[in-house]
Amino acid sequence: MRIAIDAMGGDHAPRAQVAAAEQAVKDFSGLEITLVGNESDIRPHLKDDTNITILHTTEKIEDTDQPTTAVRRKKEASMVLGVREVREGRADASISAGNTGALMTAGLLHVGRIKGIDRPALAPKLPTLDGNGFLLLDVGANMDAKPEQLLQYAIIGNTYMEKVQKVKKPRVGLLNVGTESGKGNELTKEAFPLLEAANFHFIGNVEARDLMNGVADVVVCDGFAGNLVLKTIEGTAGTLFSLLKKELTKSVKNKLAAGMLKSSFKDIKSQLSYSEYGGAGLFGLKAPVIKAHGSSDEVAVYHAIRQARQMAEEQVTTIIETEVAAINSTQSK
Repeated sequence: MRIAIDAMGGDHAPRAQVAAAEQAVKDFSGLEITLVGNESDIRPHLKDDTNITILHTTEKIEDTDQPTTAVRRKKEASMVLGVREVREGRADASISAGNTGALMTAGLLHVGRIKGIDRPALAPKLPTLDGNGFLLLDVGANMDAKPEQLLQYAIIGNTYMEKVQKVKKPRVGLLNVGTESGKGNELTKEAFPLLEAANFHFIGNVEARDLMNGVADVVVCDGFAGNLVLKTIEGTAGTLFSLLKKELTKSVKNKLAAGMLKSSFKDIKSQLSYSEYGGAGLFGLKAPVIKAHGSSDEVAVYHAIRQARQMAEEQVTTIIETEVAAINSTQSK
C-alpha cells in the first residue's frame, strides 16, 4: 500500500505531513508513503525515512491560485504530482491539505470520474454527540446539483459508511428545512422520491439543527447548502470554546474550576474536532483522493492517511462504481 502526500499544502506544511507519515508507517504494516515537495524543506523534519520516500519538486499551488489555471500551468506542483502518482499506478491514494478547487481539478484531469457519476462530491465526516459522526455530501465541490446527482451522493455516502466505516444499514437523510416529504425547494422535492425508491435505508428529510444529534449517518445536499452547514459547525464550535475560555479566566475562582475540569474540556474539544475524522474524500473519482483541512496538524493528517488507506484496502471506488451501475441499470429498464 503506497500513499502520496502533498507535503507543501496547508498551514503546517511540511512539518505536519512529515510527522504524520512517520507515525503512520510505524502503525500500519506494509504502508509506504511518498512525500511530494521541496526536499530541502522536508528533510529537516524527517527523523526516520523508513518506508518514506521524497518526490522532489519546488513548484506548489497556492491557496490564492485560480484552480483550473494553476493545475494546467503548474504541472510539476506538489499537489499535481501527488495525484499523478495515483494515475500512473505508483500510489493507491493521494492526500493534500492545499487548494480545494485545484485538488478537485487535478483529480478530475488525472484520475477521472467513476462511470455513472456526473460530479464528484466533497464529503467530510462531521462530529455528533454520540461520537459516531456523519458523512455530509456535498460541501462545495459543486454549488448546484440536480436531483439525480443527490441520488448519486447518497449511493456514494451509503457505500462508504457501510464498507469503510462498518455502519450496518446506514441511515441516509436529505437536508431540508423541514422533515415533511413535501418541504423544501424544487431540488429537494424532486430528489425525495428518487432517494425513497433507492436500495438503501432512506429516513427522509432531516433538519440542520438535528445533524449533530446523530439523526443520520449520511446527509446529502447541494454544495452551497453543505458548505454553509460545514462553516456554521466549524464557526459555532470555535466560538463556543472562545466563550468558555473567556468565562473561565474571569476570576481566580473560575480559573480553579477550569483547572479541575481541564481533562473534561479536552475530551469535549476532541469530540468536536475535525482532526479525529481525517479529511474530506473527493468521492466519485476512480481512486481515493483526500482533501485534508487547510489547518490540519499532524493528528489530522495522520487520520487522513488512515482514511485513505482504508478506502484503498476496502476498494471503495470499485464498490461505488458497481452500486452506481446497478442502480442506473434498474432505472433504465
